[in-house]
Amino acid sequence: MAPAIPSAMERPHFIGIGGAGMSGIAKILAQRGATVAGSDAKESATAESLRSLGATVHIGHAAEHLASDASCVVVSSAIRADNPELARAGELSVPVVHRSDALASLMTGLRSIAVAGTHGKTTTTSMLAVALTELGLDPSYAIGGDLEGPGTNARHGAGDIFVAEADESDRSFQKYDPEVAIVLNVELDHHANYASMDEIYDSFETFVGKVVPGGTLVISADQPGAVELTSRIRDLSTLKVVTYGAAESADVRVHKVTPRGLTSEVTVLLNGKFLTFTVSVPGSHYAHNAVAALAAGVALGIPAHNLASALGKYTGVKRRLQLKGEAAGVQVIDSYAHHPTEMTADLEAMRGAAADSRLLVVFQPHLFSRTQELATEMGQALALTDASVVLDIYPAREDPIPGVTSELIIDAAHAAGADVTAVHDKETVPEVVAGMAKPGDLVLTMGAGDVTDLGPLILARLSS
Repeated sequence: MAPAIPSAMERPHFIGIGGAGMSGIAKILAQRGATVAGSDAKESATAESLRSLGATVHIGHAAEHLASDASCVVVSSAIRADNPELARAGELSVPVVHRSDALASLMTGLRSIAVAGTHGKTTTTSMLAVALTELGLDPSYAIGGDLEGPGTNARHGAGDIFVAEADESDRSFQKYDPEVAIVLNVELDHHANYASMDEIYDSFETFVGKVVPGGTLVISADQPGAVELTSRIRDLSTLKVVTYGAAESADVRVHKVTPRGLTSEVTVLLNGKFLTFTVSVPGSHYAHNAVAALAAGVALGIPAHNLASALGKYTGVKRRLQLKGEAAGVQVIDSYAHHPTEMTADLEAMRGAAADSRLLVVFQPHLFSRTQELATEMGQALALTDASVVLDIYPAREDPIPGVTSELIIDAAHAAGADVTAVHDKETVPEVVAGMAKPGDLVLTMGAGDVTDLGPLILARLSS
């Protein structure tokens, strides 16, 4: 039995209900029986999905969208103070609840796994959700992306396990009290909120410190930031630490990752025994995500061989190296990667999958602040491609920063020897790519913005 809906969550109103994190919480509340309402900037499949669960979804933001009997207003860090619905909440004295507090309330009373890290959270959370479901444990989950199988980012399950993606970007992951925490990696990102690596480490230390007494931290033994974090929290006597990775010292050691086209075969050494299983996405970094998921499930008491077999049922998350289709002998794949480490990992994975084929990339930078800090590294990552197209920066929640444009990335890419073309009119990209692509090529649309919309348009142009 799931815990009762907190009274503050009985009639919630979500501002920006279509967002990945917000919609997941709204879906779970609707499935638990809450009267859910909210608004979003534009119509979407997510809005329709919420309506099918009984939620009221308004398009556009207006004060009158907030019902006078709303029990709370749920917001994310992206909602600006001048939002009319937020202002109306103040006039009506309706409590305002941050997304992370709402999610934390849903996990109360359940055995929770919180998946953190600068990269790989969505994939690892999804792997766990799929595997635990496959094993009949009927978990609840809240993920920052839609699973390919169930096609949803959240679900209320009847089991006692809750798997949640834990977001470090605004420190909101510090609100959770998991039984098992996963830290995949620790790097400097989200420059509008963190000024230094010390601030990042402090934030992750706080997150790890919230693990319930007797709980487990599963953490990478390979990634330098994670290794440093491990050294900082070793004195937490109430915490069991399980490391994973290729390092000889890892508690769960990745012995071998064998590429099999768009899949991988992974062999790990766990408790003195070798265990081999398949991961249905390419690349070593996805294989390591699966091993982190394996270690977390074992920490909850699930037999490793059962979990390994169930992990093979994972078929991917939308936008995580998702095959969009093939036309004229060209495969088009979509990637959410927007940080240089993610970009490099996905490009290396696709380079391995491409064999002798060419790899063409359409990259859309995400956020002015990220580009300002990491343009050089982004450009260097694009040197792994045979040719790439770079679009203008997708601003998301940010205002422009003077002097910060895609040209910073393009200059760095050229300096690294990359073949890069700037395209300022996104509408022309299908034509540009069609002019570049040849049968056998792989085309990767990459970025956290609306570059994902270009995949079907590129396929249509190739078909014609």
